[in-house]
Amino acid sequence: MVWSPSHPAPASAFDAADGATRPAGLTTLPPPAAGECPPTSLEQLLRQRRVLMLQGPIGWFFARLAALLRAHGQDVVKVHFNGGDDWFWRGPGAVRFAEPVANWPQALRSLLARQRTDAVVLFGQSRLMHEIAIREARALGIAVYVFEEGYVRPDYVTLEVGGVNGHSSIPRDRGFYDTLQTDDPPLPLPTHQSFGGVADLAMTYALATTLGAWAYPHYQHHRSLHPIAEGLRWVRGYSRKWAYRWRDRDTLAELCGDDRRKRWFLAPLQVWNDSQIRMFSPYRDVGQFIERVMQSFAEHADAGDWLVFKHHPLDRPYSDYTTLIARRALALGISARVRYVHDLHLPTLLKQARGVVTVNSTTGLQALYHGTPVVTLGDCLYAVDGLVHRGPLEAFWREPGTVDLPLFHRFRAHLVRETQLNASFYAETPGLASITEASRRLATAS
Repeated sequence: MVWSPSHPAPASAFDAADGATRPAGLTTLPPPAAGECPPTSLEQLLRQRRVLMLQGPIGWFFARLAALLRAHGQDVVKVHFNGGDDWFWRGPGAVRFAEPVANWPQALRSLLARQRTDAVVLFGQSRLMHEIAIREARALGIAVYVFEEGYVRPDYVTLEVGGVNGHSSIPRDRGFYDTLQTDDPPLPLPTHQSFGGVADLAMTYALATTLGAWAYPHYQHHRSLHPIAEGLRWVRGYSRKWAYRWRDRDTLAELCGDDRRKRWFLAPLQVWNDSQIRMFSPYRDVGQFIERVMQSFAEHADAGDWLVFKHHPLDRPYSDYTTLIARRALALGISARVRYVHDLHLPTLLKQARGVVTVNSTTGLQALYHGTPVVTLGDCLYAVDGLVHRGPLEAFWREPGTVDLPLFHRFRAHLVRETQLNASFYAETPGLASITEASRRLATAS
């Protein structure tokens, strides 16, 4: 098995990928200010010594994280699986894995032993390479740090030890939160994430992966990354954004009017390839969830109530459920009571809805924040008694219940403190920058 370094180095460099001499001790951060509150999970990662980074999100986030870890005295090695990984990396310590996936377990074990790794960091726990890595690391007693999109949005990303979503270690026992003493977390700084910025990163990653395919002949991505097709998808998504904005121009006023407020249910849709649907729900895809909800609504909801589906903003380039929803509504005789919207202001929708129906979307947390009842139809980390409706969907339409807001605020404070980093994968990273600045001040003071 051959490891091909993106930045050539001898095998011994796996122990010190950047060639630097390790400080005798790791940096101790001063008490954080309001904008300098890393989650417990990141604090734990900063105490590790030898980190192996696998595939990250598109963009520069993992490169920035690696720089932060190196600044705290850690040896960092990053494994690249395609040309997109190469492109979004400018630091030392990168190696390429360009062999068939069957060789990955042994190659990984060899690298973990050579580097004497004590932490593995990755984004996307359900990717095949990462599923294998998680299994191998656990067998060796190596901590696994998993990044995911923010549980709390906007301006957060998630970092947990061991796993995220259905594999989260966040307690779901109400008794834990009934006795929890915690303060509200400080407000996050804005990350300025935009649709255009994400589109630019996605198309760049797709192009770099395609151009670099010669170096990774066995790599298979979890979705199509042809640069022309990917670019056209995002152009389509941008055109849909404006077309739907025009089509929905009067819908928000309609839903928030005196005669309609709190007389409709919101079903926020997740992205078409969301691993939460595939791994932690009874549905094969988003379309099946739509059909299930519409059937139940038609049979059990009050005849005066409406059902509103909201498309996920990052799914515009990839999917559109207009035809499916229209056909099912017609077949069920509820066309006049169903709406399908896109870019309407989400907080306003959540405040005005009678209830929210979701598989396990983090939009449910936003709904709870506004005191709107939620029912979850899949394995969900916030499915805590008192937070969500615990009965069947059929009962939710008539009696959605209420939200225990003090309980929710304790749950949210704990969730943010343990797992939420103030950052965007695709834009600014205030949480990383604030830690770097705190470390700089400490070094200057010493």
